[in-house]
Amino acid sequence: MADLKGTSITWLGHATVLIVTAKGTTILIDPFIEHNPKYPKGYKLPGKIDLLLLTHGHMDHIADALPVAKQHGPHVFGMVEVIGWLESKGLDGRKSAGMNIGGSHTHADVTFTLTEARHSSSMEDGGKIVYGGNPAGFVVAIENGPVLYHAGDTSVFSDMQLIRDLHHPTLAMLPIGDHYTMGPKAAALAAKFIGAKTVLPIHFGTFPVLTGTPAALEKELAGTGIEVLHTEPGKTIA
Repeated sequence: MADLKGTSITWLGHATVLIVTAKGTTILIDPFIEHNPKYPKGYKLPGKIDLLLLTHGHMDHIADALPVAKQHGPHVFGMVEVIGWLESKGLDGRKSAGMNIGGSHTHADVTFTLTEARHSSSMEDGGKIVYGGNPAGFVVAIENGPVLYHAGDTSVFSDMQLIRDLHHPTLAMLPIGDHYTMGPKAAALAAKFIGAKTVLPIHFGTFPVLTGTPAALEKELAGTGIEVLHTEPGKTIA
């Protein structure tokens, strides 16, 4: 597996991932907790979360953004439309900031950059669909540590090679479930485009329609030298 240099990664089911750097900076991506059937039972988040990163506005990615923000006090970042909508629902604007594709921000030992994703983004609000801006992924570059890529919800696209050339990710968290995102065959091509030697599969198995599996991805990547991590929600990779 890629050398994480003291950083730990805990997949919490679906696309929810907790990252803790060697210096103790805590990052939570796409919080889907209360209604996530794959969230590990009894798992408790750290008391303090430094960064909450949101890839897009679909509820299986931001459903618990407000509760996490209120309880754990993170700085919250995502697309301007998503952050603006959350602020209208009570998110503290003093600790949140909207960004856009290509923009970067540094917090302590972490620099994160919004990347393109091929998907959609909206929020349901009182029975109406609210525009959520463009979907995104995040490159998380840790000082003296690894460069991690969380793709959010996406299909494969050839410009993933720009993410490789600009950021050189060490480990890529890629959706593989199919139906709403790419499946294993497309995710294997994405892994090759990105250039990371280790892939953590996400966004699979949560609901019956998400049929892609890590084993299927591993089969598609046979002979490439790219490692597919097999883990269970709540187990920490370090």
